Amino acid sequence: MNQQLLKLENLLRCHTVCRQLHSLGQRRTSGRWRRVFASASPGRPAERCTGPRHTDSLFGAAFSQYRLLVTKKEVRPRKSQLSSTKSKKEVEVWIGMTVEELARAMGKDTDFIYEALLNTTMDIDSLEADSQLDEVWVKEVIKKAGMKLKWSKLKEDKVRENKDAVRRPQADPALLTPRSPVVTIMGHVDHGKTTLLDKLRKTQVAAMEAGGITQHIGAFLVSLPSGEKITFLDTPGHAAFSAMRARGAQVTDIIILVVAADDGVMKQTVESIQHAKDAQVPIVLAINKCDKAEADPEKVKKELLAYDVVCEDYGGDVQAVHVSALTGDNLMALAEATITLAEILELKADPTGPVEGTVIESFTDKGRGPVTTAIIQRGTLRKGSILVAGKSWAKVRLMFDENGKPVNEAYPSMPVGIIGWRDLPSAGDEILEVESEARAHEVIDWRKYEQEQKKSKEALETVEEKRKEHQEAHRKDREKYGNLHWKERSFIKYQERKNQKLLRPKEKVERDSNMLPIIIKGDVDGSVETILNIVDTYDASHECELELVHFGVGDISENDVNLAEAFHGVIYGFNVNTSKVIQETATKKGIKIKLHKIIYRLVEDLQEELNSRLPSIVEEHTVGEASILATFSITEGKKKIPVAGCRVQKGQLEKQKKFKLIRNGGIIWKGSLTSLKHHKDDVSVIKTGMDCGLSLDEEMIEFKVGDKIVCYEENEVPAKTSWDPGF
Repeated sequence: MNQQLLKLENLLRCHTVCRQLHSLGQRRTSGRWRRVFASASPGRPAERCTGPRHTDSLFGAAFSQYRLLVTKKEVRPRKSQLSSTKSKKEVEVWIGMTVEELARAMGKDTDFIYEALLNTTMDIDSLEADSQLDEVWVKEVIKKAGMKLKWSKLKEDKVRENKDAVRRPQADPALLTPRSPVVTIMGHVDHGKTTLLDKLRKTQVAAMEAGGITQHIGAFLVSLPSGEKITFLDTPGHAAFSAMRARGAQVTDIIILVVAADDGVMKQTVESIQHAKDAQVPIVLAINKCDKAEADPEKVKKELLAYDVVCEDYGGDVQAVHVSALTGDNLMALAEATITLAEILELKADPTGPVEGTVIESFTDKGRGPVTTAIIQRGTLRKGSILVAGKSWAKVRLMFDENGKPVNEAYPSMPVGIIGWRDLPSAGDEILEVESEARAHEVIDWRKYEQEQKKSKEALETVEEKRKEHQEAHRKDREKYGNLHWKERSFIKYQERKNQKLLRPKEKVERDSNMLPIIIKGDVDGSVETILNIVDTYDASHECELELVHFGVGDISENDVNLAEAFHGVIYGFNVNTSKVIQETATKKGIKIKLHKIIYRLVEDLQEELNSRLPSIVEEHTVGEASILATFSITEGKKKIPVAGCRVQKGQLEKQKKFKLIRNGGIIWKGSLTSLKHHKDDVSVIKTGMDCGLSLDEEMIEFKVGDKIVCYEENEVPAKTSWDPGF
């Protein structure tokens, strides 16, 4: 700008010099005339002499005004640019921002967002208020709005300190004291596990169990005549309880594998062996039912060789004891074999310091609240101790043994019932003692926070997958419609929407009938866990959808009935009760409540309910067959009707039934007869060996000699689900 001003000054000076030279020239010319006209015009030359100076002053004033004007024009836009930069609004954005959130952050309505994206490659038709916008579209909208973008910092940037409770380091060997072995009895269903344990502790557990099958893990302390004590875990043998057997194997020292001498190695026997190998737990073999005439213990030992269970008789290290749980024969030999193995293992524990243990089972008792059965593995549990397990904590109010008697202390390897839990922990959770309630709250809060973080991470991964799927679908749509005119594109989309017909009421009823919503309630956490594992194996959704609406521990409540009514579902209860009021309410609302005491009965009932939701299968039952020997036609009015002369080869032909015409093994017609005659008489039935003439309800069908006429009837048969729960 300074250079421009200098150029302008030079031009003005040059112009002034030119004017001065011009005026000098005029003076020389006019000098001659002054002498002539001096007397006539004395004042004129004086005016002419002052002209150049006057012109210079005018140019100087003009130049100064122009310079001032140019300077002002130069400064003004600079100030306006600074002010506009300062006035830009900052918009705080983040990844995964929705249309509604962006509009709110900008102080605009959602229509502004749509308008900003109108002339872009974004598919506006598929954009909703809760649709997430990619980073590029967020920047585009803010740019068009003349605003400034600012990325927000994540709230979770600050890493929280780990406040979880963990097990103590291994104790000094000098502090360890001998403890009782924890023994798990495993084996196939009905091979005598519970009866064997019952004989050892001389109670009637099996008589209390429905169907003679143990339904959930029971932990018992058995005192032998020698003074030794053994803690037994009686795991269920049914196929449905695989997870519970695995949990029992994780807290045990020795496994007694029960195999019936008359039945041999079965599916759950192999599964139990696998659990023992996975947990690296030694096995003692108990061959049961040796009192039976068909018992063959040697056969059992040979069958186990295929699964790397080698008995001492065959050069291995597995002790095998022949017993009879029913008569009690040789049970003490089995107990001694267990104690001998425990002595070899040198089982010891630290009875001092904070308690460590494992939840074996958990359930809710009406009068006592949440109750857990636990095995203490370290320390000594006393009343008033503060425990944490999973996302629950407890201040121990009461402890009791397997017979329900209160106890004051629980030492390592001892099974004990614990009362005082604020919430119900899950079976298999680790129990740890902490110093105070405040510390317990701190641990629980941390575990809940950790779970929320895990869920958030999984949710973000799911959102990212959905976003990629949406982008891929959008890319394909662009490829599909990209080269079309907007009118053609709109017409095609209209046709697609038109083809997506609304669900008719009849179709809606059929869809609802092919869905079974269920609610599951159980007595203990392990039972519910097992039923859910069974439901997870359901693989026949193409036949009928199985929807789990709710599950929980405890008796059936009014809330369960309300949920079943809302979803048109069925309530299944396992070892739980239903009050008379709840039962009457369910009956009024038309809700089915099905209670069971045996697990496989519940599953069979569930299969039957699924079968009732499936459409019936139509089966064809052949009534009779006839072969065509001749063909001819008869005239009725102006029509010629083809007639087949037949002989019945098998069964009989009944005019009221359905017929089909078979040629070269293929069906070429299905329908009914218009006439069936024996000689000239109309008949309704033609039996085996008789000849007849017949005509069909479709005149265009031509008969050929050698064709077969089959008479059949259709019967509706209830369909069965293809789901196999494994037992």
